[in-house]
Amino acid sequence: MYQPRRIARSGHVPVRTLNYHVLRWGPDSLQAAAQPPLVLMHGWMDVAASFQFVVDAFGEAFVQGRPIIAADWRGFGLTEGPSQDHYWFPDYLADLDFLLDQIAPGQPVDLLGHSMGGNVVMLYAGARPERIRRLINLEGFGLPATRPEQAPARHATWMDELKQFHRGDMALKTYADADGVARRLMKTNPRLPEDKAQWLARQWARPITQGPNQGAWEILGDAAHKIVNAQLYRVDEVRAAYAAITAPVLVVEASDTQMEQWWQGRYSLAEFHERLQAVPGLRREVIQDAAHMLHHDQPAQLAALIEDFLSN
Repeated sequence: MYQPRRIARSGHVPVRTLNYHVLRWGPDSLQAAAQPPLVLMHGWMDVAASFQFVVDAFGEAFVQGRPIIAADWRGFGLTEGPSQDHYWFPDYLADLDFLLDQIAPGQPVDLLGHSMGGNVVMLYAGARPERIRRLINLEGFGLPATRPEQAPARHATWMDELKQFHRGDMALKTYADADGVARRLMKTNPRLPEDKAQWLARQWARPITQGPNQGAWEILGDAAHKIVNAQLYRVDEVRAAYAAITAPVLVVEASDTQMEQWWQGRYSLAEFHERLQAVPGLRREVIQDAAHMLHHDQPAQLAALIEDFLSN
């Protein structure tokens, strides 16, 4: 099994009504650090520990020079709080705002997000530009444009899916053991080596300790995340948020990105690139021989890009 080079320090931080789980590497305090914190925010159905491979690939001076902090979003990983039956995207922005106030009060940070987390950090940087020194978006493409006339059907779908959730029809699959979780991870991402899959499976899931499924392994993600967002995705608002960003921005794509496959003609990479024209100070890079989970596929390539971008 994969053995981390740098052991994370695990803890919790109060955020609104939640206790956010965070992992920390590097100096224990801001005062002991020569550089601002680097905050890492994961994607949908992922966890903070997913960044371990990249942290291990960073140079020693980079890690020793700054606090590195990864957090589990609400409803994922080991973040604790009241149960929910749906999730509103603005809550992620507010959670991030409260989290940064806790871990880096009054200090701009370097902020990185992957996938869903990349979408969140881009919107957040437009709303709170003074909080961000450098911004990194890994495969956070946003969503297809919507039209106002889609709203009634979207609301109906949202209500229908809420009922499905409460009937138990949207429950996440369980696995017989950690090996089953690892095989699932490797099926989703064929580039993921078995040693990393075995380690990540034990961060991404845990055994059920009571009830009829006792002993099976469950993913550390809330099934309510599967419910469609009741709000339409308004591209004009997204462009306005992008235009309000003042920090230098690095957007990183995978050479084998699966974006156009996901959306099947509803949203293209070219359209995403057109939206990025609203972002001032933008730099785009492509990680070779990688798919959507590029921080698993090519952690050394990605770590080198991050170090270069944050040093300039």
